Amino acid sequence: MQFSKLRGAVGAVMMFVGLCGAAPSAAWAEAPVVHAAVPTGVTVTGSVPIVAAATPAMSGSAWIAQGTVSAPATPNMAAPTGAIPMSMVPHAASLMELVSDMPVQPEMTDDMKCLAQAVYFESRGEPIEGQLAVAEVVINRSKSGIYPGNYCDVITQPAQFSFVHHGVIPAANEASVAWQRAKAIAEIAQQNLWRSKAADALYFHATYVNPSWAHQKTELAQIETHIFYR
Repeated sequence: MQFSKLRGAVGAVMMFVGLCGAAPSAAWAEAPVVHAAVPTGVTVTGSVPIVAAATPAMSGSAWIAQGTVSAPATPNMAAPTGAIPMSMVPHAASLMELVSDMPVQPEMTDDMKCLAQAVYFESRGEPIEGQLAVAEVVINRSKSGIYPGNYCDVITQPAQFSFVHHGVIPAANEASVAWQRAKAIAEIAQQNLWRSKAADALYFHATYVNPSWAHQKTELAQIETHIFYR
């Protein structure tokens, strides 16, 4: 009887040791559950958000956890002075469609008017792709650091644009369709809404002339009767 009691006590002790420390703990077979903190300004449905994987924070993006998330509002980006707001810019399948659908600008800054005048006088008889490329040349020059820093001064720089006489840009026929188109193209170029084949050009000339400087430049594209270079 005493031996039976002793054997029962030893068995109980061995069972207790096995449960407490002899076998590896099952807790190490799984990664510990971590409850991620919810960033300020984010609302999550449910009491505890469960994150499947860490998501890096991105500007303007919602931090996504399981449940319904209310994303913080994206800040409005400031548009260039005098520019058509991006919310009003039409979606177009072609440059011609974009030009046709651009909102009418009732007033223009002096610089934008100069840009439209360059398009009008230099290329109004060209396809609209060529007109856009002319506008891009003026814009690229103003940003280059080797030409004046605004459109009007780029255009009126001596011996650069043949339609300019003694530093004066002539008046366009502002009641014409060509002028309305030139204004739309100037706006498209200013806001970089459509990229032309000559988007990086700094120079151009007509195909019926052969200036000596052209051999020192890299030709980018020929659009109708204009050749564009970088």
